[in-house]
Amino acid sequence: MERMTESVIRSMQDQVIAMRILQDIISSITIDAPVLDVTRGIYWTAVVSRHCGLASTMIYDCKIEEGKEPSRRPYLQMSAAALARGVLSDSTADSSVGLAAINSLIDTDTERFVDLNAADYLARHGQDRNIAVIGHFPFVDDLKKTARNLWVIERRMQSGDHPEEETAALLRQSDIVAISSTTLINHTLGKILELCPTQSTKMLLGPTTPLTTVFFDHGIDVISGSIVTDRDTALTHIRQGANFRELKRTGSIRLVTLIKNQGG
Repeated sequence: MERMTESVIRSMQDQVIAMRILQDIISSITIDAPVLDVTRGIYWTAVVSRHCGLASTMIYDCKIEEGKEPSRRPYLQMSAAALARGVLSDSTADSSVGLAAINSLIDTDTERFVDLNAADYLARHGQDRNIAVIGHFPFVDDLKKTARNLWVIERRMQSGDHPEEETAALLRQSDIVAISSTTLINHTLGKILELCPTQSTKMLLGPTTPLTTVFFDHGIDVISGSIVTDRDTALTHIRQGANFRELKRTGSIRLVTLIKNQGG
């Protein structure tokens, strides 16, 4: 019983950390705008307000509990800032839309970002180092060729992946921890950051990633995400069920990276 209580307390503390990060991101956005469009494709959710913001749809996690009605929030009748607060919801669907709304409001300082995708950053800086990747990304097979050890931790495991139960043991050995930004949607980022070694490089990656320096105040060293450069093309392909590789091939997405203290 005592162990169970400790586990519950630790879980609550992790949730507090995750929520604090999200609250700080929301507080950093000082401008609002009408919601012009909400698109929920199989793989990607897009919200259009000031910009076109993306977030993973997380379709496998968007389950309706028995006896409960599905969420029917009036997205198009809300402001983007109001919609963004949905990221704090226990509903994965509302959290996904909320994060896309955040990304639709953020003004990115393009001069601070470099045109570098997460795979290239990890290939450059991860040579002969221990790397843990939270989430199975398409580039992991190539990364195995240069890393000393590459551990992919994934809830829905593919061949060679490690289960969530091994997270703590693997992160303790990691020089670089690359964390899928979907952990912002399911509110597990706090737990992962608590397990990362102090000296490790912590990276948040994926199109869901809000391109904000707020993360640097919470222990993240590198953020790697995307900017929609051709809204209409991106939305057309999202509606048709495009995955991110297919979306990249349309030329409607720019992949960028920001490194803490870059140039310092």
